[in-house]
Amino acid sequence: MSVRDDEAAAEPTTVQERGRHWTRSVLGTVPIAVAGSIAVALNLVTPAQAVQPQTAEQPREKTPTTGSTRIAVDPSARTTTSTALTSVAGAPTSYTVASGDTVSGIASRFGVSTASILALNGLSWKSLIFPGQVLALGGAAAPAPAPAAPSAPAVTKYSVVSGDTISRIASRFGVSTASVLSVNGLSSSSLIFPGQQITILGMTTAASVTPVAAPAPAPAPVAAPAPLPSASAGQVVALTDEMRGNAALIVRIGRQEGVSDQGIVVALAAAAQESGLRNVRYGDRDSLGLFQQRPSTGWGTAAQVLDPERAIRAFYGGAGNPNPGRTRGLLDIPGWTSMSVTQAAQAVQISAFPDAYAKWETSARAWLVQLG
Repeated sequence: MSVRDDEAAAEPTTVQERGRHWTRSVLGTVPIAVAGSIAVALNLVTPAQAVQPQTAEQPREKTPTTGSTRIAVDPSARTTTSTALTSVAGAPTSYTVASGDTVSGIASRFGVSTASILALNGLSWKSLIFPGQVLALGGAAAPAPAPAAPSAPAVTKYSVVSGDTISRIASRFGVSTASVLSVNGLSSSSLIFPGQQITILGMTTAASVTPVAAPAPAPAPVAAPAPLPSASAGQVVALTDEMRGNAALIVRIGRQEGVSDQGIVVALAAAAQESGLRNVRYGDRDSLGLFQQRPSTGWGTAAQVLDPERAIRAFYGGAGNPNPGRTRGLLDIPGWTSMSVTQAAQAVQISAFPDAYAKWETSARAWLVQLG
């Protein structure tokens, strides 16, 4: 056979074969988009369908070029319409086309519309897609919900009751002691008083009910006072150490103020009757100290009348009187020097028992001799 015969034998023998040969030649020399349109027009392929590979492929996993979702290809998905391969919670931003994919199948798989995929990728309903082609899906992670605006911290007012402390109030409302101090402008050394309003900020314990007053602490038991020394006329009462110390102070201050021995005896007898020569912190009504002087009648504050030296000077009066114009001491009594011991003491003390000082005169004179 000649070469010409060979060439003739190699040429297409029918019109149909010549058409196909011409189509392949033309499609191989034009852009893919134009080729797709021509192929659809000639009814050579169906639109929006991935071209089947020329050779069979083994099942494989196809990993999208973006995102972290892995799309597994099922071996059975070899038909013109693919089924959903893997359930995906949300659409990735892009997807790599696998064999058997269609635009509508991809759209259904990722919960987006077919039209949106076509528009994002510049495709029409007649466009072809191919394995390995990357399609934009426009998916994005759902925006995180905006954090809820913080609610204003709860604020309440608490009225202090007897027995309260800042730490106890803080504990009751589930907040820190430092927070209560800071909100109320207090320090750790600040005092609070019954009826004072305390602001509680950010409490965790409901405080809608009126707080129950804390029970008042039981008063500390008061030891029974030691019995006063007793005296009788003509008898000398022995001095205890406490009595001696106070008697010596009465004598010393009397000497400093220029008081006569008679005046010092009056002071000793008065203190012995009133307190047993002890600086006691109790007495009739508000009476306190050596001479049971009363703050309510002008003798001084409680602290002042409990100061033995001040109390002695107040009893003597005169130039050294710490309460000038308010109380009258022995030296301020006109004619006291001509009075008996009990009369002079009563003139200063104004006692309900004016004659009670007399029984201490003997002891007072003996103490003055002992103490000089």
